[in-house]
Amino acid sequence: MTSQWISRRALARGSAAAGVALLAATGGVGGAGVAAARAARRRGAWDPKGLRAALADLAHPPATSAQLAAAHGKDRWYGSTGVTKLGGHRPPRPDDAFRAGSVTKPFVATVVLQLWAERRLRLGDPIGRHIPGLLPPASAAVTVRQLLNHTSGLPDHRGLPDLGTPEAALRHRHDRWTPYELVETVAHSGPKFAPGTRQEYRGVNYVLLALLIQELTGRPYGEEVTARVLRPLGLRRTWFPGTDPRLRGPHVRGYLRMTDGSLRDATTYDQSSAWGEGELVSTVSDLERFHEALLSGELLPPPAVDRLFALPPDTVRMPDGTPARYGMGLQRVPLPGGVTLWGKTGETYGYRTRMFATRDRRVRFVLAYTPTPLRAKEDMVERVVAALPLIRA
Repeated sequence: MTSQWISRRALARGSAAAGVALLAATGGVGGAGVAAARAARRRGAWDPKGLRAALADLAHPPATSAQLAAAHGKDRWYGSTGVTKLGGHRPPRPDDAFRAGSVTKPFVATVVLQLWAERRLRLGDPIGRHIPGLLPPASAAVTVRQLLNHTSGLPDHRGLPDLGTPEAALRHRHDRWTPYELVETVAHSGPKFAPGTRQEYRGVNYVLLALLIQELTGRPYGEEVTARVLRPLGLRRTWFPGTDPRLRGPHVRGYLRMTDGSLRDATTYDQSSAWGEGELVSTVSDLERFHEALLSGELLPPPAVDRLFALPPDTVRMPDGTPARYGMGLQRVPLPGGVTLWGKTGETYGYRTRMFATRDRRVRFVLAYTPTPLRAKEDMVERVVAALPLIRA
């Protein structure tokens, strides 16, 4: 019997879907503000006042801090609000660490595509060829490509704890998982749909890809990402915590609102339950550098960069019938006026990250904030997008 549970994987999946709908909405920012923002964007202008206002409203959604790094061509903007710790006075800074959640996935995808470019694997390889014995035969036939773009159809998890309340989330904060135990939760049967025919966002796809990196390179995936991505780019404040539940050095604390209305610190958390799908710790400045390098081709040759943006065929749809929106590591968000953003959402308890840019890198931003509800609306992202010179209307 499938257990009833809500995990960081479910939170991130729901948040990503909501983010697409809200970012694509034309009526998300009301009245005269929309007209003024559109007029400014037609002139290609920033709206610094709007960016400041986007961050300043820590009531929608309820949050303890927010910071935003944005760029338009060579012009850059940074702002922050709130405090890194309740009871303190210091606002967040660009090099303060936070939990980035599913923003882990583009880092994993980058290394997989590097290995593909080095001809150490083929995207059509079944995962069972490289990692035998973990999945039943039908699931073991799922390809590397289908894991990268979330068309694997792997079955729903079984045996995970019910994390449907903030109290439960904190009660399980020190649970420790191995990646093999995570894979075992989907090894009970074959795919829920024919692989490659639908797209359903699944974190476990990237747990398997992280295991693939380890199998091909002979060392832990975090070490391989560090050697291939973090160290070459100088990302000194980005790391993979493994089973260490703490955040090191200057960091932003995350909080959860309990059902009785009180706030509890959720910063300390064993991220082994996310591992290759969502354990990354990073900073706004590091994610800004990584995203720019990824989209510019600094990390991948041109054919591999193209794969980041390669959506499945038009016949492949999300479970709700909407068009597929995940490439091989990046998420597509269409906006009014023909503009498209590419990047990734990330979420874990007390933390939310949004890293997006136009493909030509003309406009890009990294937003990191600390919402306190277990599930928070996308109001802040919507306000940020409204203040950027994006819509060509």
